[in-house]
Amino acid sequence: MLVNPNIATIQTDTRFADKVYSIPVNPQYVESIIESERPDGLMLGFGGQTALNCGVKLEEMGVLKKYGVRVLGTQVSGIRATEDRQLFKDAMIECGVPVLKSKTVYNFEQAKEIANELGYPVIIRVAYTLGGKGGGVAHNEIELHEIVTRGLNASLVGQVLIEEYVGHWKQIEYEVMADYDGNNVIICNMENVLSMRVHTGDNVVVAPSQTLDNHEYQMLRSAALRAAKHVGIVGECNVQFALDADSDKYVAIEMNPRLSRSSALASKATGYPIAYMAAKIGMGYTLSELVNRITKTTTACFEPSLDYIVCKHPRWDFGKFEMANRSLGPTMKSVGEVMAVGRCFEESFQKAIRMLEIGNDGLVANRTPDKVYDIEDLEDKLQKSDDRILYHVAAALRQGISVAKIYKLSAIDPWFIEKIQNIVETEKSLKETKLDSDKLRHAKEIGFSDKQIGRLTGKDDMDIRKMRKEFGIVPVVKRIDTLAAEWPAQTNYLYLTYGGKTNDFEVSSTNEKIAVLGAGPYRIGSSVEFDWGTVNMVWGLKENGVKEVSVINCNPETVSTDYDICDRLYFEELTLERVLDIAEFEKLTGIVTAVGGQTANNLTPEACKAWNQDNWHVVRGH
Repeated sequence: MLVNPNIATIQTDTRFADKVYSIPVNPQYVESIIESERPDGLMLGFGGQTALNCGVKLEEMGVLKKYGVRVLGTQVSGIRATEDRQLFKDAMIECGVPVLKSKTVYNFEQAKEIANELGYPVIIRVAYTLGGKGGGVAHNEIELHEIVTRGLNASLVGQVLIEEYVGHWKQIEYEVMADYDGNNVIICNMENVLSMRVHTGDNVVVAPSQTLDNHEYQMLRSAALRAAKHVGIVGECNVQFALDADSDKYVAIEMNPRLSRSSALASKATGYPIAYMAAKIGMGYTLSELVNRITKTTTACFEPSLDYIVCKHPRWDFGKFEMANRSLGPTMKSVGEVMAVGRCFEESFQKAIRMLEIGNDGLVANRTPDKVYDIEDLEDKLQKSDDRILYHVAAALRQGISVAKIYKLSAIDPWFIEKIQNIVETEKSLKETKLDSDKLRHAKEIGFSDKQIGRLTGKDDMDIRKMRKEFGIVPVVKRIDTLAAEWPAQTNYLYLTYGGKTNDFEVSSTNEKIAVLGAGPYRIGSSVEFDWGTVNMVWGLKENGVKEVSVINCNPETVSTDYDICDRLYFEELTLERVLDIAEFEKLTGIVTAVGGQTANNLTPEACKAWNQDNWHVVRGH
């Protein structure tokens, strides 16, 4: 039985549950369902903060004990140990995982006393909330009063944590999977490009981490496993660390004893079906008993390996609000996100920018020329992270500001700055010298689109497409197989890249092949309803005799990007260039643009123009 009042999401489709209750997820309503249905078990880890808070309240009210309902997966005591700031701090100290100097408070007078003791700035973290809601960084007593008052009102238990601020430290995350027998593994580790200054939901995130050495990686890995075991995690959890770049010092920031945005990202980045495994573990299976349904050759206790780089980029809709504060900090402001897969950071990063559908074709060479700032303005912007911080890094590099200076101002690791420098230098080379095969291949390998290259060389993007095909410069199709090709695996989970020479997969059948375009990232005005449409379209095509149905989409939060929904999943950008690449590789007989919202609709005229020459057809609905 599923409890969720969101009628737009695919999870409330009656195919997914025996009964769907479209009622509020709060203790009063859920108790009435428990009284009526008398369920044996209750799962709290799949409905985000809303479900966790509801479960904790049901336990406090005695409802679970009264009706003999067992919590499956992480128990309420484990949820409290991670969500209550003081209990979390105590638990970490008990298991030998360092934490920052901090103290939980319940009123402003206590907060003021602790802030003066720690010294400003301090960060305020709120108990039992989602996305850093109510929190913030206070640089003085006035800001402290505002944030603490807001945080106490937002907290389920009227509690906030006053903590020393380490905004310049690295922000690293580990996804942990554990079972009832105490077995646990790391599914994925991730690094936040914008450091601890910015909430992970607003951060550009790469997987696996790129700037940790083996000692740092293993140190944090051991701490994550130790912490998850100590608090009693059963199923999945996310552990966030802050790491000092200049020493071995690290601290645990928080744990999420549930599936989150980071879990969805880790699952799609690795090909490890986290939600499925967590559900099975909650019912009593052990990691060694479960077979990975993607690889079909390894068990759930086999840690994934990645032979590619994944880049997650948030989407903000600040443009819809004239007076919006575009600064980024400990409170999440993004409304959606995308995930891009490439063979190097530059490629996956520029792909991610295109996936956002904000009118940019990459970090550089966009339709709207970059604004020119003087050095003082740039230095000021680098110190204050906002939604254009990485564009400001590129501008600073063009102005000749050194990597070391940019790092000092922005707290972005020099490794990422140097990768952005590679993009900036390629932009300059394309603009100033003649385009040849080697230069074109290099540009494609580090993520430049045909439009960007055309803009820099004075050509049309279709001319660039024709030129590179004449040079034999075409993307190859690679698999996300969880195993970095170390073991044989047959998966239908694919991406395109210029960082390779051979395809991992070939289309050999002569069956009718249809591709369905998804809707890309969530945004204001476009959300889970298009995921519902995409999934139901795939089912409808299969039920009406189409032998092979592919999905093209780039949103890690959607069911349409689950590997078992369609025959082939292309985790790719929804641009004309990439859709044409896939159409040519698949030898598609048709494509559906009716269920991907405005994103897919906008591609229809150009796709029709390109495909009519080859007798392909675009299904636009009726």
